[in-house]
Amino acid sequence: MKQIKLLNLVLTNFKGIKHFELNASGGNVRIYGDNATGKTTLFDAFVYLLFDKDSQNQKEFGIKTLVAGKVQHKLNHEVEATFLVDEQELTLKKVFSEKWTKKRGSVTADFTGHTTDYYINGVPSKKKEYTDKVASLVDEDIFKLLTSPGYFNEQLHWKKRRDLLLEIAEDVTDQDVINSNAGLSKLADVLSGRSIEDHKKVIAAKRKEINQELDRIPIRIDEINRNLPDVNGLDKAGIESQLTELNNQIEAKQGQISDIRNGSEVNNIRKQISDIDLQIANAKNEHAQQGQQELYGLKARLQEEQSNINILQSKIKSKDQQYQMNKEYIADLTEKMDRWRSYWQEINSREFTHEADCNCPTCGQELPQEQLEQARDKALIQFNADKSNELERYKNKGLEAKANVEKTQAENEKIDFEIQKLKSQIDEKQAQVVKIHSKINESESSVKPIDENPLYQKLVQDRQALEQKIYEMQQSVETSIQIVQSEINELMGRQSALNIDLSKLAQSEQSQKRIIELEQQEKDLAAEFDQLEHELYLAEEFIRTKVNLLEDKINSKFKFARFNLFKENINGGLEEICDTTYNGVPYSSGLNNAARILVGLDIIQTLSDHYGISAPIFIDNAESVTNLPEFESQIITLYVSERDKKLRVEATKEYAKSS
Repeated sequence: MKQIKLLNLVLTNFKGIKHFELNASGGNVRIYGDNATGKTTLFDAFVYLLFDKDSQNQKEFGIKTLVAGKVQHKLNHEVEATFLVDEQELTLKKVFSEKWTKKRGSVTADFTGHTTDYYINGVPSKKKEYTDKVASLVDEDIFKLLTSPGYFNEQLHWKKRRDLLLEIAEDVTDQDVINSNAGLSKLADVLSGRSIEDHKKVIAAKRKEINQELDRIPIRIDEINRNLPDVNGLDKAGIESQLTELNNQIEAKQGQISDIRNGSEVNNIRKQISDIDLQIANAKNEHAQQGQQELYGLKARLQEEQSNINILQSKIKSKDQQYQMNKEYIADLTEKMDRWRSYWQEINSREFTHEADCNCPTCGQELPQEQLEQARDKALIQFNADKSNELERYKNKGLEAKANVEKTQAENEKIDFEIQKLKSQIDEKQAQVVKIHSKINESESSVKPIDENPLYQKLVQDRQALEQKIYEMQQSVETSIQIVQSEINELMGRQSALNIDLSKLAQSEQSQKRIIELEQQEKDLAAEFDQLEHELYLAEEFIRTKVNLLEDKINSKFKFARFNLFKENINGGLEEICDTTYNGVPYSSGLNNAARILVGLDIIQTLSDHYGISAPIFIDNAESVTNLPEFESQIITLYVSERDKKLRVEATKEYAKSS
């Protein structure tokens, strides 16, 4: 087992204590003091040194010294402790200081924040190194469980207390629970692979959904009943029979009107009108062919001549482009000829000059006259040859360019001639277009409209006469038709009323069917709810059985403390809890301070054995306890003593065994 003991604890300017040194030397000590003398502050400093919190697990708490209710500034607030960890000494120190900064141009410093310095065995350390060192000793939550008798029951959430107890007792398996209770044999099939907790959640969700649906069904049935139509005295078969008879009567009346409207004489006249319509169409076609044939031919010639003009204009544009390209080519050649002529004249004007070195390059003596003349003659020959070649080259360039200019000029003369010829052709074509336009205008003005055609006029008059005859015949039968139509309207009114009654019967039948469906759904949901209730009972019976097994197993680990892990509610359901009791009295209500400390120490002893760690235990308000059990852990007890106005430390070797 890892043993952690406190050798020494020093407070400087911490929560009003200017300086105090606790020399525990790894043994048990008793600390006496009146109220507000700083007993709890020692435990606060101890926890702060390790975890930046006070003994109540609060991160935010005041550690500065107050004078007349105001903070005393520019003090270092220090806590230093020396531990014996498995026979190895370890010193930890933490210094909390104010930071004062003098701004540029200012003669006074301003408070700008706080700094915390960390030391391990007297060596300055970074915060991470410090926290890692503390963490290597023991986990924060475990340390608090092992050092404060009240932490488990007063600060740890009940679910975490429960989980910790299950961890200590080594939780029983679900199969163990099922095997211990024959009534749970069907539970495995009900769970379908889900955990008890997950299945309870499923049941709760389904029960809520079913309850909501069961609440809605009566409302739906009531709404349907309130909207049911009155069908008293209505007979579906009789209504359908009457509708069939009315439909037959209406159909017969409509046939009667059709017969009146479609008399044989009217049909004959309509046939004559159709024949006349065909003759009118033929007359229009013949008139159009006679008047338009010559006009169509003229328009076709006009289109052809305009197309020819476009072709000729396209040819002119192409030749004009070639003409312009040739002009640019001639201008370029002319410019080059001028430049080459200047080069030829410049070369032709060159004079031979010779300047030779009269001394021998080897010995430096003056060369003979004969050698000098030979060198000059050789240079002259070379000069003349080069000059002749240059003149010949530029002469040939000029002659070649001149020939190309003359050739291109001749080509442009030919192109110009062809362009003029094409323009002449365009003029001729345009003259033809003017003539054709004139002929088209004459032809269009000479064509007579169809309304002036005698045959067309006669056919139209004959058709109008026939239509007038039909109108007169129809007026004579309209009175008969109106009488029959009035009878049809009356029949259709009776038909509409019967259809309304029939729809009422259909609506009522559908509503009754829906009510039956809802009532069956209500029964099915009730049955499903009963099944869920049974499954919930099995789940809670499982929990009850498991908790009984666990409570016996857990309670066997403790000497004084006992634990209830569930309670049974009024409705018979089980609610998971984690309540600590001592001699049947709940820790949270009715248990005195001495019993609370005793229970807390009992829990610490079991947790120390479980985690394999022994740490210093701080017992506040220890004056209420007359006998404390023996512990392997170091115990620091804090007693309220009215006569001790300053903290007094008393070492003790052991505590009396509990009876």
